[in-house]
Amino acid sequence: MVYSYPIALLAVAILSFQCQISSVYSFSSPSSVVQSRRMPTAHLLHKHNIIYSSALYSTDNNDNEDINEPIDVTADPRLRRLRLSRALGIDWETDLSFSFVYVRDIEPSGAASISGEVEIGDQICELTSVNSKNGKDIPINLIGAPFDEVMGAFANLGREVTEVDLVFFRGTKEELKDLCAGGTGSQEDEQITITVIQNKGSKDETVRTLEAKKGVNVRQLLTDNGINVYQSLTRWTNCKGKQLCGTCIVNVTEGGEGTNRKSLDEASTLRENPDTYRLSCVTFAYGDVTVETFPPIEAAQWTR
Repeated sequence: MVYSYPIALLAVAILSFQCQISSVYSFSSPSSVVQSRRMPTAHLLHKHNIIYSSALYSTDNNDNEDINEPIDVTADPRLRRLRLSRALGIDWETDLSFSFVYVRDIEPSGAASISGEVEIGDQICELTSVNSKNGKDIPINLIGAPFDEVMGAFANLGREVTEVDLVFFRGTKEELKDLCAGGTGSQEDEQITITVIQNKGSKDETVRTLEAKKGVNVRQLLTDNGINVYQSLTRWTNCKGKQLCGTCIVNVTEGGEGTNRKSLDEASTLRENPDTYRLSCVTFAYGDVTVETFPPIEAAQWTR
């Protein structure tokens, strides 16, 4: 009886940990769905203070907040509706607003990767269960929804649901908000400047200035312009921008606030280095930035 109280505390801790793990993965595996109170299906464009636009919907009833009309994907070529297995294999992410959830990474064996129709950066707009037990496949609008609410929408799917219909928007959060407001959402003419310093501190130091569209991927821009972000053999053995090798390291010396937030995986990979160090394959620039290639690195990146 002396140890009963500590054992009870340990049991509670283990149970709490198991519940947390279940909630994280419940939307990927039908057998591990956590049943909880279903979220209201009120129209999220109103709920999250996003201006409603009838251009996204086939209905003319713009004043009814309880409508559950599916998004009209013919309204804009950047909208796509896909039917996928529930085991999506998608790693979701959001910016510091903790809303407007987008695809951060895709597992090679997941349904999203196999479809070939989902890309990193795609914004999730709608979720609909397919052949649910109650027969009510009501679309859940997720435009502008908080991260926890999006994850809850997946977690609250019935155990019998094995497929889902998803609507994605291929573009930035600003473009999606503009489209919701009735605009075209096009930012094709909005340009930013990427200043690249190569071989800093050596006699071969060079500075190049590149113009690019807002939201450009830094690695892609540099490699497209013949700028190498890899040293030694990794120039030929790297993962081609899949965030697997951790070798395309750059130092964002200026304008870092104009890039996407560093993920936990990226932060872990670069944990021994300054906060300005980034993996260029997962760095997107939304404002003018200055980057240095081949910055000095610590022991964790010895393979580079």
